[in-house]
Amino acid sequence: MKKRAGRKRAAPKRSRKASARRLDPAIEALDLAPVARAAAYALKRLHAEVVFTSGRRDEVAQAQAMAGNVVRNRQWIVQTYLPSPVCAACQKWVDEHPQALSQEAIQQGLTSVFDSIGEAEIGRISKHLSGEAFDVQPVAANAEAIKASIRALKGLTKFLDREGGLERWHAQF
Repeated sequence: MKKRAGRKRAAPKRSRKASARRLDPAIEALDLAPVARAAAYALKRLHAEVVFTSGRRDEVAQAQAMAGNVVRNRQWIVQTYLPSPVCAACQKWVDEHPQALSQEAIQQGLTSVFDSIGEAEIGRISKHLSGEAFDVQPVAANAEAIKASIRALKGLTKFLDREGGLERWHAQF
């Protein structure tokens, strides 16, 4: 049999294994919902230096993250979250326990608040609980370009570069 001149062989199809090599373990570890996951990959393609610090959280991890900020600013909860029953209950616990100064003590208190509130209401305090938010490590170098890229991400509903007076880069979808 003769080969036809000029005829090209079809490119081999990419295997799942080849696709898996392109996955970023740091992004995959965030356990993000599809829209936030796609946005994280888009941001990483634009700015390879970006470091993600947080993605989906369970209630304990959410309480821990909140507690770390409350240690620095006792009003952080009401200065950061939209008014809601869970926000009010968390801030009330902080206000009623001035002796709770460590992150661990505050985390335990906030977890107890979460345990007393329905799951649907808790989900309203943070998009981290549904995997629809991620945090990025703030940087000085190229900061404005990175923030502009975050603000342009498909599906973004909110970007904060400060939360309750603290520098935090938070993107939610």
